[in-house]
Amino acid sequence: MDFSFTEEQETVRELAARILGDLSTPERLKEVASGAERVDRRLWKELGSSGLLSVALPESIGGAGLGFVAAGIVAEEVGRVAAAVPFAASVVWAGMPIARFGTEEQCRRWLGAGHGPGSSGGSGGLGSGELILSAALSEPGGDPFAPAVTARRDGDNWRLEGTKSYVPAAEVADALLITARTEGDGAGGVGLFLLERGAHGVSLSAQEATDWRIEGELELAGAAVGPEGVLCTGAEATEALVWTVERAQAVTCLEISGACQAALKLTAEYTTQRHQFDKPIATFQAVGQRAADAYIDTEAVRLTAWQAAWRLAEELGASKEVAIAKFWADEGGQRVVHAAQHLHGGVGVDRDYPLHRYFLLVKHLALTLGGTTPSLLRLGDILATEPA
Repeated sequence: MDFSFTEEQETVRELAARILGDLSTPERLKEVASGAERVDRRLWKELGSSGLLSVALPESIGGAGLGFVAAGIVAEEVGRVAAAVPFAASVVWAGMPIARFGTEEQCRRWLGAGHGPGSSGGSGGLGSGELILSAALSEPGGDPFAPAVTARRDGDNWRLEGTKSYVPAAEVADALLITARTEGDGAGGVGLFLLERGAHGVSLSAQEATDWRIEGELELAGAAVGPEGVLCTGAEATEALVWTVERAQAVTCLEISGACQAALKLTAEYTTQRHQFDKPIATFQAVGQRAADAYIDTEAVRLTAWQAAWRLAEELGASKEVAIAKFWADEGGQRVVHAAQHLHGGVGVDRDYPLHRYFLLVKHLALTLGGTTPSLLRLGDILATEPA
């Protein structure tokens, strides 16, 4: 794989780092966290107007056409400041599947791109920052690769039944991508559907996340989806489900990577400035060893995440790499933030100090779309079926 970034991709990183660094300050995060939505609408609009929400979308709908790697770069920068925006859920979990599998009308309605670098116009949708999208991929105790929610044929419509949990930004999303097991179509497969906000037959309950987020639990009681809300069903939908979930997991790993890098940087600065016995505590052997282990874990999280992201961007088989990346992000990421808290001492739990945001963010994302055990089980299944 190629770990280097193109000039365009580096420009995306610089732009994202500048906007997020300027607008997602600790003071602003405290302000947003005390609000009802827990989403920084001002930052979201700025990301839209700069073209960063449409950076991965095709040029045919006004995006920059830079693909999944560019989305991963922005997600890593979002994690680096623990920004209060649902970038991964909107752009990757929902936006990219709509662009890939949706109709021209669905793309026009939901993904209208912004006017930033590389965009070719269009407005009013996700890309402009006017809309927020999300995806309901998780279920209580379930496997995102095998949804239990059912979609049943009802004439030209589909009726959705079941429960979806931990849906990012569910209360503010204008539309949700729903994965479901199809019935009554003769195929017995899966489907990807779009539900608009306020759809009949949907009840939403707020779920407080570990960090700043408010997620949602959806109770679907015969929620109707018309032809305009069907992304795909039948034979192609099984591959579409894997395509969607693997990219959602990979971008989550990249957000964890950004948070780990930021937590490690804070720890390095603190341990070199904090003195005991007239020496920086960073010079103490035990401190140095703990920090070195955190550095190795951070690099492992970053490299495995980017390996998976690159293979996905190149449309190469990446199921094994995604499972490895998710395991490292979940397991290694938690070791990093725990080490950072330990090395900070009492300062680390001060809610006015930024470290606690990275700790909570990583704890939350580590359980998103399955933790370490589901990742290892999936990896085991993949390895078991590989030729000897």
